[in-house]
Amino acid sequence: MSSVQPYVPNKDFIYRAADALADSHLQQALAKAGRGFVDKRSAAVTRVPNFEAMRDRARAVRQKALQDLDIYLLHFEKKVTEAGGQVHWAETPAQMREIVLQLCARHSATRVTKGKSMVGEEVYLNEALEKAGITPFETDLGEYILQLAKEPPSHIVAPALHKTRAQIQDLFLHHHALGERDLSAVEAIVDEARQVIRDRFLRADIGITGANLLIAETGTVAIATNEGNGDLTATLPRAHIVTTTIDRVVPTWEDASAILRVLARSATGQQTTTYTSFFTGARGDTDKDGPEAFHVVLLDNRRSQLLGSEYQEMLHCIRCGACMNHCPVYQAVGGHTYDSVYPGPMGAVLTPLLRHRDGDYQLPNASTFCGRCESVCPVKIPLPDLMRKLRNREQQEARFKGAGYWITKVFCALAASPRLYRALTSIGTKLAAALGARRGRFSKLPLLGGWTAHRDFPAPQGGSFQSQWRRNGKAQPPVGACPAGD
Repeated sequence: MSSVQPYVPNKDFIYRAADALADSHLQQALAKAGRGFVDKRSAAVTRVPNFEAMRDRARAVRQKALQDLDIYLLHFEKKVTEAGGQVHWAETPAQMREIVLQLCARHSATRVTKGKSMVGEEVYLNEALEKAGITPFETDLGEYILQLAKEPPSHIVAPALHKTRAQIQDLFLHHHALGERDLSAVEAIVDEARQVIRDRFLRADIGITGANLLIAETGTVAIATNEGNGDLTATLPRAHIVTTTIDRVVPTWEDASAILRVLARSATGQQTTTYTSFFTGARGDTDKDGPEAFHVVLLDNRRSQLLGSEYQEMLHCIRCGACMNHCPVYQAVGGHTYDSVYPGPMGAVLTPLLRHRDGDYQLPNASTFCGRCESVCPVKIPLPDLMRKLRNREQQEARFKGAGYWITKVFCALAASPRLYRALTSIGTKLAAALGARRGRFSKLPLLGGWTAHRDFPAPQGGSFQSQWRRNGKAQPPVGACPAGD
């Protein structure tokens, strides 16, 4: 089953957004889920009087980890090795796929269970496993639903957020040969998923999970879930493979605690996730359960290039999803519109930095710059500022020379010549005023179709501001103006 390939569109963001806005099922799902995330986070934050101090502490942890990232990663590797595990380094997605396939071959694996892992989606791991004749079973409920639907996730915390209950019911009735039954209730859907998925835990040769944090102090992997599937995936099979990225590391257990305290509150409005589990190495002689082999595969994929750059703060991200939960653009068009495993404001920054695909330049423009994403980010990433920097970089590189590029070039040339600017704006405003005098507005304008397709453009009434100032306001001080003091 392909979880990503059907959703690699050739259309621009603006056309994908238009399709999303016209999708009644998607709009129904977004309306129901979006408000719930916002309200739950607000309630969770209100219950903690020192939440801002917790955010500051979490941000400081991320800064400290990135400042000496190489040191902490090497210490993490040392501790994993001492605990009987092994760390593997992958510079590219292709290298990560190859490492995982080699590990599967080493353990003669034909079936693997998978916990939720955005990194697995980033490197198209399921496709690689299937091509090698290995069957991947998703065990996170949302990811399992999407595996049946052959769709990618649309949210980093709630991957099937875009699905309605009726759509999930139809998927289960189609794919599960369990006879006639009533799946109209959420409880019935969850119970059926539990029955189907539980059997797969017992038959898996290898379990593959992601990681929320890597604790360098002891070589420990932290996983936060609400379903318990992470624990079963990590402990029941013969081998446990962790697929994660180099920026997940934190120095100490105390630092990990600081991150976990803000993670669940920001993501789902919980004090902590139902299951917060820690895994250190392979099963020891005195352990009653756990994997015989423990592997951590660390992906770079251009992340190290962000260190020391103006985009380094993007590596602070702890993958809580709060930015997209509060983003008016994401809430209007959903995650698939971004054509990336990382949607919303964080994806609008991270995707162009990691992927370098034509069309990704559009993502930083998918923002109202209202600032809500930055205000709710638990580690205070200045997402609007990073998006502006990406927009500026795109403009300077001139990789896409569309109408916006040429309009900006013409404006810069005019702004450099005040006399020419005044002359042309005077002519332009007078012409526009004359053409729009009868209706007072324009329903169609060249180069402004994106605006006039949805609303009229008002016709100018009294010339440019400068001409009005020279004519009317120059000699009269504003009402309430006071003389400047000493």
